[in-house]
Amino acid sequence: MALVRGRASSERPSFWPGYVDALSSLLLVIIFLLSIFMIAQFFLNQEILGRDNALQRLNAQVAELSQLLQLERAAASELELTIASLGSALETTEAERDSLEDQLAGIGSGLDDSEAQIAGLESELADEQDLSREAQAQVALLNRQLAALRQQIGALEAALDASELRDQESRTQISDLGRRLNVALAQRVQDLSRYRSDFFGRLREILEGRSDVQVVGDRFVFQSEVLFGAGQAEISTEGEDQIAQLAQAILELESEIPAEIPWVLRIDGHTDRRPISTPQFPSNWELSAARAISVAKLLVEQGVPPNRLLAAGFGEFAPLDPGDNDDAYRRNRRIEFKLTEA
Repeated sequence: MALVRGRASSERPSFWPGYVDALSSLLLVIIFLLSIFMIAQFFLNQEILGRDNALQRLNAQVAELSQLLQLERAAASELELTIASLGSALETTEAERDSLEDQLAGIGSGLDDSEAQIAGLESELADEQDLSREAQAQVALLNRQLAALRQQIGALEAALDASELRDQESRTQISDLGRRLNVALAQRVQDLSRYRSDFFGRLREILEGRSDVQVVGDRFVFQSEVLFGAGQAEISTEGEDQIAQLAQAILELESEIPAEIPWVLRIDGHTDRRPISTPQFPSNWELSAARAISVAKLLVEQGVPPNRLLAAGFGEFAPLDPGDNDDAYRRNRRIEFKLTEA
């Protein structure tokens, strides 16, 4: 009996190796995904760091240009002071030279035996003249350097003025474009309003005398009974005739509206507040949307381009009459047509 039990336990299958393999595979997948995430994070950080470095370099260049301009201006001021000082020294030297010349003239006229003294004075005068020439050469050199610095400063200021002028011109162009865009939009709205008035006028002529079609604000309102049966989304024969007349008016209007004016005929389906729950229409939203789509499809069959139509279902959530009676229900069950911008 014990032998039989031992044999049975040795033949029992072991699931542990498979479990370990599954955990190992899962761990490898997780490590692989983490590696991909870290690599992507690294490259993203490198890209952001590169952009920050480029921005810092640009800011550093602007700061260097500003500092260079300040240094150039400071150097120009120092050179002007040096030139003024050298000019003053030159005037002093020339005055001393004139004084020595006067002394030499006096000595030559009064003392014929003072040739040695005269020679010394002449030597001193020659030295002073040499100093004067060196000072003049330094002044000329400094003047040339000052002119070059002024030219560089002028070029920098011209570049700054040109940049400010370009910025001002760009702002002026943007302002002008915005103004022209507003004018164009206002013109389109005005044109669309004019064509909407023409469209309403034609529909009034077509539907004149009908009490179940009304104008409410900027839209035409068809009572649902004109087009549909109770709880249905299929258009009746009488409703098809009305939609055919509407399609004719839309096609005439389309031929007159310029192609650059974006417009659509919005078809809004509405129901009363009483709930509906059928396999086809689980709620009033489905019923109102299906009715609007049925009208849009019939208009397309009559030749109206689909891109000029927009169907929407509002269910019972946009009533004209908040009352809770048959008249209010009848008014709220409706299809509205509105000519608007695309």
